[in-house]
Amino acid sequence: MDRKTLRVLEFHKVQEQLAAHTAFALGRERALSLEPTADLETIEARQRETAEALEIIGREGGLPLGGVRDIREYLHRAQMGSTLSPESLLEIGSTLYCTGRVRRFLLDKAPEGSILRELAQRLEPAPVLQDQIERCIGDDGEILDSASSALRTIRNRMRSLQGRIREKLESIIHNSRYQKILQDGIITLRNGRYVVPVKTEFKGLLPGIVHDQSSSGATLFVEPAAVVEINNQLRQLEAEEAEEIERILRELSGAVGAKAKELLISLETLGRLDFIFAKAFYAASGNAVKPTVRTDGYLHIRRGRHPLLKGEVVPLDIWLGKDFTTLVITGPNTGGKTVALKTVGLLTIMAQAGLHVPADEGTEINVFSGVFADIGDEQSIEQNLSTFSSHMANIIRIMDHVDDRSLVLLDELGAGTDPTEGAALAMALLQWFHRRGCRTIATTHYSELKAFAYTTPGLANASVQFDVATLRPTYKLEIGLPGRSNAFAIAGRLGLREEVIEAARAYLTKEDIQIADLIQDMEENRRKAAHERTVAERLRAEVEAVRKEYEERLAQVTREKEAILAAARAEAAELLLKARADADRLLGQLRAAEREEREKVAREVRSALEDKQAALVEKSSVGPAKQPVVSREELVPGTSVYLNNLKQVGQVLEVASSGEVLVQVGALRVTLPIDELRITDQQPP
Repeated sequence: MDRKTLRVLEFHKVQEQLAAHTAFALGRERALSLEPTADLETIEARQRETAEALEIIGREGGLPLGGVRDIREYLHRAQMGSTLSPESLLEIGSTLYCTGRVRRFLLDKAPEGSILRELAQRLEPAPVLQDQIERCIGDDGEILDSASSALRTIRNRMRSLQGRIREKLESIIHNSRYQKILQDGIITLRNGRYVVPVKTEFKGLLPGIVHDQSSSGATLFVEPAAVVEINNQLRQLEAEEAEEIERILRELSGAVGAKAKELLISLETLGRLDFIFAKAFYAASGNAVKPTVRTDGYLHIRRGRHPLLKGEVVPLDIWLGKDFTTLVITGPNTGGKTVALKTVGLLTIMAQAGLHVPADEGTEINVFSGVFADIGDEQSIEQNLSTFSSHMANIIRIMDHVDDRSLVLLDELGAGTDPTEGAALAMALLQWFHRRGCRTIATTHYSELKAFAYTTPGLANASVQFDVATLRPTYKLEIGLPGRSNAFAIAGRLGLREEVIEAARAYLTKEDIQIADLIQDMEENRRKAAHERTVAERLRAEVEAVRKEYEERLAQVTREKEAILAAARAEAAELLLKARADADRLLGQLRAAEREEREKVAREVRSALEDKQAALVEKSSVGPAKQPVVSREELVPGTSVYLNNLKQVGQVLEVASSGEVLVQVGALRVTLPIDELRITDQQPP
């Protein structure tokens, strides 16, 4: 990616903001060295890992990286055979503990197949080495008695000797013979040996070795002769203790050196994880989204916000690469033209670096082979270049490097020289970049470029709007509409005399007036189109609501019909079974009857069967009993009728002269012949 463009677009400030979210040095180094890439596979992997971390942050609050340290130097020293200090080993132990914790966390929280889970599996917590360090070194860096049995024995002997020394010294300072010669009744240390403070004038009254003198000279620190030998034994044990501690540290350092290669891999993996979660935290802080990454040259930023602007930022909607590949933005100074250029460039670079972009869902970013920007005053006093010359030198450099997959951002194209020549040069440059196949966005004040963009295929106008009533820019970008000159309107609002304004209008050329009229017509057409679009969207929403309500009602009627039919079939089946059972019972009675009574019983059976059959027919019909066929005159609106084919009860709405009847059945209206209807007393549901 072009280094000058990265500097102009202030990508280094994005890197610094990202680095502020890291937890330790390796993550920070990755953040500060982050660069965009043009490789699609790499971009998609970076975006995916950011999205995975963002999802975990939303559920769990972040990665447990507390306690991890940059131990690279210690590991390299251990590899070379150096003995590490207890503090260095303590930091290594803390990092090993954090490594195990992060591994367990991600294996539990990250889904199968995710990048984060794959990284977690690379972590080597080295629990045996961690246990060794924790067993040997305390939280404040002291070597523990548990480090070795030899060290424990030495220290036990030292504590025993220290106890004997104190006993003897306590007996001296509490002996009445020595009360007047002692400066204080305390036991202290000088040069590692136990002593008591003796007044200078009585130094000969307490046999022993003088080890120190107070600054005033009034006190001597004397080691009584009674404890000299014991102190000598204690110093010998201290030397043995130091030697054992050195051996323990050497052994631990050797264990670290043996696993240094694996630990360095784990440390680098922790640094990458720290960096990935920093990207996720950065995205969350700016309400950023994962953009759709494209390679067809199309770019569409939806409500994009420049990540370095503070306060309330007016979002940017901009697209490029389908109907047009070159966009010419016009508008007032400080109206947001340059911010629009920087927003497009910076969000594109962020996306290609694997960062989510501060925009709305649906934002699409194309992968460009390079992003090139000529923005701001790049004047060089040392080279004695004017503003125009500096811009031209940069644009010439850009022209040497672009291809049909490049994004070119040009601010105030052609400015800084004669307006006529500057406008002509600007049009020629836009034509060159357009024919080259670049995606180009340029800002300008030249009216000629508005007409050029309007009449040249593949080019489009855009503008940042200005509120004449408040004399303030709105910072809103309108694509398809060139910026309109507001000089006369602003002058009038500020109180310039009307005759001066009219005189100024008279100096306008015919072309200037035609361009102004063209812009005014376009503004009017845009307003009308926007109003018609709003009306159409409202009507479409209303039609959709009606359609949805009708479908819901139809579905409800269908469900009710199916329920009724199912209940009727079940009842009919039950009646049939009951009829068969009664018939079997009656036939049994018939067979058991006496010969002279068989005819009587047969008549009873026949009568009972006829009754059952009639009841069965009535139940299975799911409706009232049929009434005689009615005439057209009997049917008036409001009459309850039974629909033979549908087996439903409805209400007459209208009787047509053709002999057909419009009937309301639930939520439906149906038209049926009169002969399919029967009058009923039953009311429709």
